[in-house]
Formats: sequence, C-alpha cells, structure tokens
Amino acid sequence: MKFKKRWMIILALALSLSFLLAGCMAGDDKQASGGSDSEGGGESTNSEGKELEDKVVVYSPHGKDILGEFEKQFEAEYDVDMEFLDMGSQEILDRVRSEKNNTQADIWWGAPQVMFDEAKNDELLQKYKPSYADALDDMYHDEDWFWTGTSQTPEVILYNNKELTKEEAPKDWDDLVDPKWKDEIIIRYPLASGTMRTIYSAMIYRDYKETKSPEAGYEWLQKLDENTKEYAANPEIMYNQVAKGVGTVSVWNMPDTVMLAEEKGYPFSYVIPESGTPVLTEGIAIVDGAPHPEAAKAFYEFVNTKEAAKLLAEKFYRIPTRNDVEELPEWIKNTDIKPMDIDWSVFQEKSDDWMEYWDQNIKNSEKETGE
Repeated sequence: MKFKKRWMIILALALSLSFLLAGCMAGDDKQASGGSDSEGGGESTNSEGKELEDKVVVYSPHGKDILGEFEKQFEAEYDVDMEFLDMGSQEILDRVRSEKNNTQADIWWGAPQVMFDEAKNDELLQKYKPSYADALDDMYHDEDWFWTGTSQTPEVILYNNKELTKEEAPKDWDDLVDPKWKDEIIIRYPLASGTMRTIYSAMIYRDYKETKSPEAGYEWLQKLDENTKEYAANPEIMYNQVAKGVGTVSVWNMPDTVMLAEEKGYPFSYVIPESGTPVLTEGIAIVDGAPHPEAAKAFYEFVNTKEAAKLLAEKFYRIPTRNDVEELPEWIKNTDIKPMDIDWSVFQEKSDDWMEYWDQNIKNSEKETGE
C-alpha cells in the first residue's frame, strides 16, 4: 500500500512537470515568433490596423531604380517581402486581364489614368480610398477610388544635345514630320508603352475632337513613320540609340528625360511642345482579388506618403499629385507646361482602335528592333 501511494505521488509529479515544460515551450515559441518581427524592425499591421501577409507582389513600369529603392525602404519598414515585375504599362494591363481568374499581382503601380479606367471597367481593380485622400484634387483620383494619381507626367520632344543645339531641335509636334528629320527619329515601340500610346493618340485627337474622324491623325502618323529610323523594343534601346547618335530625336516623358540626363549622364535635353502637350496622371491601384490585400494597402500608403513623394521628386524626377508636398526641386517649380485639352474618356474608348490601325496599316515592320 505504501509502495502504491509512493508511485502515485511520483506519477503526479511527473505529469505536473511535463505540463510545466510544455507551457514553457509554448511560451518560448510565441516569444520567438514575436521576436522575429521585432528583430526585423518592421511594422506588422497596415493603416487599418490589420495584420499583414508575408509578401506583396507589385507590377510596375517604373524601372529597377525606383522599384529597387522602394523595395529596400518598404522591407525595412515592414516585415514583408516585396516582389516586383518591371514591364510596360500596356503589358501590365494585358497581364492583369489574363490573370483575372488567377490573380498574381497585389499592386499595379504606374500607368496613365486611361489604363486604370480601362481596368476599372473590366472589373480588374479593388476600391480603396487612402488616408491621404484629402490631399488629392478631383482630377487626380477615380471618382469611386479604384485608383489614385501619384504623379503628373508631361510628354516632351527629346533630343541629343551633342548632335543638335537648342535652336536646331524640333520645337513642336508638327516639326517632327518635316522631311528634314527622316531617319533621325527613334521611337519606343508604341503598342507596349502607355507613354507612346498616349502621345500617338494625342496626335490623332488634335483633329478628331473637331472632325470626329481619325484620318488626319493617321496621315500625321504615316509621315512620322516615314521619318522614323527604328521602333525600339524597350526604353533602354531607345535611350542608347539616341545617346549614340543613331537617331538624334525621340518623344518621351519629361521626368525620365531629366533623370537620364542628370543621373546617368545621357546627352539628353528636351523641348516642351509650343502648341501644348498631353499631361498624364500616373496612378496606383490594388488589383481585384489581390492574394495579399492587407500588405497591398500598406504598400499603397507607403509609396504615397509626403516623404515618398518628395523622394520621388528629388531623386527620380516625378511631379507629385499631392498638394501638400513642400520644398520641391526648382525644376518642378519653374516648369511652364501648356496641357493639351483632352477628353480622356475618348482616349479610353478609341485608343485601342487607333493603335490597332497604326499597327496594321501604318507601321513599317522592318524598322522594329529586337529585345
């Protein structure tokens, strides 16, 4: 009897000890998990206080410099892995469409507003009203908040300033179709580029807004094709060909042109067309069905803070849409731009047809360069 009693006491003690150890181990696991977040130095919730997923996938045409910079900063701020795919804005729209039933991207960062409007109409975007909404004028966001504008992008005539003086460079759009510029123009292949599609559509729209016919615009693009030496498959090819003097002139956006000259030493200058230029609103949106929706909201907010807008202006030559960003660079304060009067809903409705006509009936395919 004494032996049995002693054995029961030993068994009770053993059970108590095992429960104690299990509790300690569970506590250690919990502490280790929390410690991982702490050691990373990152936040674990977004502006709505919701727990973040472990990664965010971003589709963007902004290039590896901008995307790499914000990858470092975002991952330092949040314990979230940022993955990005760098490609043209039209390519992004096509890809998001193709992935509609198997969404891969969380964020689409960068494209003209007309493309976001197309995506909205195709039910590819998720509504999200950001915390900084009051700092955006109405023209810089979708009325239902399916996208918001991040920067303004004027289009310009780019030229090689080692080959041409300011006086010699074209001053306006119609100068580009003068026969004197034959084989001097390098064009980024338009179908894959939101910037180029906008410029081409703007050239058609100049007459279309009065005549409701694209024919005069098509004739203008035919003359431009005759003067074009190459259609570059990507922006880098276009930059290099103009920099080397293979061609001396192109059309592109002003912020990239300034950045390439100041940061990378390209011999580029630009002319703001005298008759006016299309000024794009570059946007951002959350993709409908985003696999990591809470991390997507955190990234959306992060790249649109006042600090981020100022960084993008100072380092990457982006003109912010937020009206509360102070101490911007002088080149932004002093830029005198005459925006073209454009009905962007017409662009949204007609641009695909106009570009298909150019591709099928105007473009000289022999001028296309490879990757």
